[in-house]
Amino acid sequence: MAIINSVLSWLMKKRFHQIELFMKYPHEVQEEWFKKLISTAKNTEWGLKYDFRSINNFENFQDRVPINTYESLKPYIDRLRKGEQNILWNTDIKLFAKSSGTTADKSKFIPVSQEALEECHYKGGKDMLSIYCNNYPDTLLFDGRGLSMGGSHSITEINNEIYYHGDLSALIVQNLPTWAEFIRVPKKSVALMDEWESKIEKIARSTMNHNVTNILGVPSWTLLLIRRILEITGKNDLHEIWPNLEVFFHGGVNFEPYRTQFKEVIPSSQMHYLETYSASEGFFGLQDQTDSDDLLLMLDYGIYYEFLPMDQVESEHPKTILLHEVEKDVNYALVISTNGGLWRYIIGDTVKFTCVNPYRIKITGRTKNFINAVGEEVIVDNAETALSIACGKCNAVINEFTAGPVYFNSEENACHEWLIEFEKVPENIEYFAETLDNALKSLNSDYEAKRYHNMVLRPPIVRQVPEKTFYNWLKTKNKLGGQYKVPRLSNNRKYIDEILKMVN
Repeated sequence: MAIINSVLSWLMKKRFHQIELFMKYPHEVQEEWFKKLISTAKNTEWGLKYDFRSINNFENFQDRVPINTYESLKPYIDRLRKGEQNILWNTDIKLFAKSSGTTADKSKFIPVSQEALEECHYKGGKDMLSIYCNNYPDTLLFDGRGLSMGGSHSITEINNEIYYHGDLSALIVQNLPTWAEFIRVPKKSVALMDEWESKIEKIARSTMNHNVTNILGVPSWTLLLIRRILEITGKNDLHEIWPNLEVFFHGGVNFEPYRTQFKEVIPSSQMHYLETYSASEGFFGLQDQTDSDDLLLMLDYGIYYEFLPMDQVESEHPKTILLHEVEKDVNYALVISTNGGLWRYIIGDTVKFTCVNPYRIKITGRTKNFINAVGEEVIVDNAETALSIACGKCNAVINEFTAGPVYFNSEENACHEWLIEFEKVPENIEYFAETLDNALKSLNSDYEAKRYHNMVLRPPIVRQVPEKTFYNWLKTKNKLGGQYKVPRLSNNRKYIDEILKMVN
């Protein structure tokens, strides 16, 4: 295993030179991908509709092709799912990543071409390892196994052709080469189980005796698995079970609310954490520095990026900007064109740039995941930072949370209502609410203005909900699994009222 570790570590470090290349020449790399995408798709139905053959520059592309949502592309995707081809992309598409992102009632099915799988998603996984090996040259990562939890998937046969539908992690596990089975756990049959409670149990029992050196997953579900393993073994520290565990590659949700809980189950200061920014639509970013948690924007994955200023999101004719035009600390909605056939697709995430040489970003929230009941424009980044401040001051730890508005009525002004499941409950919930309120005022001037003398917004309501409330709520909606997330903020009371009805 030592020889394998040395060889694989060397291969991973070699790729790092290519990463440095796009860091040095970001605009040239993006321009090259733009031309390649347009040229490749010129004879598709979409390419013929917008005459890709005569597109010579981005201005042509921007003028002709509208910004798209899932709803606007859905008729084309539905046809792909029924077996038609050469619609959005020129090669056959037989994989569809089932995506939720929130607990929305309807799922999205994102087409995943073979090019997107190999040049984007797999490449992102390799680069994750390359960056880690470059940052930690003495790693023994490949001396043991990697643990990852794949989601569920289904198979459809159309005209004697097999089509796979499932969350992205399931599609990746399903299509991994045979040799990959020797360096990962659990086995495919367990990783792809549908029923999540049984899956957690099976993964726990089938992996706890392996030499696991790295874990890949969503923090909430990974924490659930770790706690079950500790419960079965009677241990308090995961390193007692996996002494060579050295890194957790995480993504899907903000890690900060979970950091304290991970330190409790993995107290070693030698444990490393590396964030990834991956979605069904593409692999976008990786944490490349050990002393900063912002993400390097990955520019050579078959994705062409545009950025939509937030004041343009609701515009009838929204105008995007390109990479060379972005400014630091400004919120943008991410717009992408990809080698999976998504064209000027707004994925719903918002980001801000922390650095423009090279281009590094932080995820700030969702275009539709905010509270703006009275013009306060509270985004997820505000909420998570304020909660972190409140937890630090009140010695509290949070498992999950959601928040939404309480609207004006004849007797009271509007306010925000927070439902919080605590891992460690603050001694004084009123003081916690006050600290949270003050933190939000310091982070968001619009919120501060609306809170002035309680004239528009009164103080927030913070409600503690019982353990496993959010887990049970997701379960009632048949939405257990890594691709489903508790919506942090909502501009209506749908989720708040559902959860309150369940716990009361």
